[in-house]
Amino acid sequence: MRKAVIGLEIHVELKTKTKMFCDSLNDPDEKHSNINICPICLGHPGTLPVINKEAVNKVIMTGLALNCHIAEDTFFERKHYFYPDLPKGYQISQYQKPLCENGHLDIENKKIRITRIHLEEDAGRLYHPAGADYSLVDYNRAGVPLMELVTEPDFENGAEVRQFAEELQLIMRYLGVSDADMEKGQMRIEVNISLTKPNGEWGTKVEIKNLNSIKAAANSVDYEVTRQTELLEKGEEIKQETRGWDDTKGITISQRSKEEAQDYRYFPEPDLPPLHYDSDEVEAIKSRIPELPDQRRRRFSNQYTLPVSDVEIFTTDKELGNYFEDVASEILTFDKLKHLKMPPIGEQPKLFKLASNYLITELSRMAAAVFAGPKDTKITPEMFADLVVRVFHKEISSSAAQTVLKEMFETGKSPENIIKDKDLAQISDTVELESVVEKVIADNPKAVVDFKSGKTASLKFLVGMAMRESRGRANPQILEELIKSIIK
Repeated sequence: MRKAVIGLEIHVELKTKTKMFCDSLNDPDEKHSNINICPICLGHPGTLPVINKEAVNKVIMTGLALNCHIAEDTFFERKHYFYPDLPKGYQISQYQKPLCENGHLDIENKKIRITRIHLEEDAGRLYHPAGADYSLVDYNRAGVPLMELVTEPDFENGAEVRQFAEELQLIMRYLGVSDADMEKGQMRIEVNISLTKPNGEWGTKVEIKNLNSIKAAANSVDYEVTRQTELLEKGEEIKQETRGWDDTKGITISQRSKEEAQDYRYFPEPDLPPLHYDSDEVEAIKSRIPELPDQRRRRFSNQYTLPVSDVEIFTTDKELGNYFEDVASEILTFDKLKHLKMPPIGEQPKLFKLASNYLITELSRMAAAVFAGPKDTKITPEMFADLVVRVFHKEISSSAAQTVLKEMFETGKSPENIIKDKDLAQISDTVELESVVEKVIADNPKAVVDFKSGKTASLKFLVGMAMRESRGRANPQILEELIKSIIK
C-alpha cells in the first residue's frame, strides 16, 4: 500500500515597525505602490544593510515556542536568483546555519517535526494587468522580514496539514510575531508531496505553490494524493514539477517542470556581521513568551469546566476569550446583589457555562453586526456578569435576558435599570401566578382535557399560554407545577 509523504514550507511576514535591513516602514496595509521604499531595499549600489534585531528576536521566540534548538552563532547569506521583483538580484537569507532547528508541534497526539526556521527578506510583488503586454512591480514588500519554517515530511493527509497550519497561525498571533493574515500574503504555504514506492522508498516529489488559504492547502494535498495514486495505478510515472492550485475547479495544475535543483550560489553576506546569542539572551526572550493556545485550552477546560467547543472558540478568538475571563472574574467576586448568594463551588461551572452561552450566541452576534469584537461594545464585563447572575438566580427569564442584553448593547445601560424600566423582573410568587393559571385553564378547556388523558404536549401549550398572559415574566417551572396542581 502506498503512503503519502508530505512536508510543508511556510513563510510568515513578521510584524515589525521597519523592514529587515533598512528603516523603511513595514506596513502590509499600505495601498499605494512603491511608497515604503529606500535605496537599501531597492538594492542601489553602495548601500549597506543593517540587521533588524526585533525581527531576529521574534524568530527566536517562535523557535522557543515550537521547541526548537536555538543557534548560539549564525550568519546571513546571499541567495542568488533573478526575478523582476527581487531588486538586488539576490536575497539575503540563511542556509547553512538557521536560527532555529529540530523543533516540533503536536496536533491531536501526533508530533510534527520542524526541521528549521530561518530569517530572510521578502521580495516585492508583481502585478499583471488584464489584457496588458507588460507587468508592474510594487517594492513595498521588498525587504520585509520573512520567517521560513520547514517541516519534516510527517503529514499523511490534508486534515493534518490544516490542523498544523491553523495551530501555527494561532501561535504566531498569540506571540505577536505576525498577524499571519493569508489574504494579505502574511502567511504563505507550499506543499511538497510524494507517494512511497512498493518497497517503501519515497517516490518523485511534486511541489504545490501559491496556496492562498489553509483550506486550499488541505484540499490541494487530498487532490494531489488522489491524482498521483490514479497515475501510478495506470502504470504512469509521476513527473517532478511545480504545480498550482485552481480553487474554482478544485484541481492542481502543472506550472513548470523541475528536473534538477536550482543552484542559488549561497555565500556569506559580506556586509553583515555574524550573529551571537548567549544563553542569557535566549532566556530573556523565552521569559516574554505568553500563554500559548494549547496552554489556554487546558486551563479553560480545568478552570471553568467548559465543553471543548466553547474552549476552542475562546482559544481561536483570543479577544473573546479574554472578555470571557474578565466576566468570569467579575462573577466570582460579584457582591452587588446582596440577596443573591454565590452558589457553592460545585455549582459555579453552571454560571460559567451560562456566561459562555450568552457571550458566544448573543453578544458575539450583536458585536459582529456592528463592531469588530467585544472590546468595542458598551457592555463592561461587570455589567455582563450582573446579567448572568440575575438569569442564574431566575430574577429574569431567558427571553427577558435577551431583551436586556440587546438594550445594554445599544445604550450601555445597566441590567438593573433596564429591568426596572421595562418591568422585566420574573414573577415567582405562586399567589400572584395563580390568577394567571386559572384564567389560562378556563380559556383552554380542550387542552385541559387532553392533558388529563395523558397528552404531555398539552401541558407545554398551557405553560406557553400562561407565559404569554404574564408577558413573559412568569417563572415557567413554577407555572408548570401550578397548572398540574390546579388541574388535579
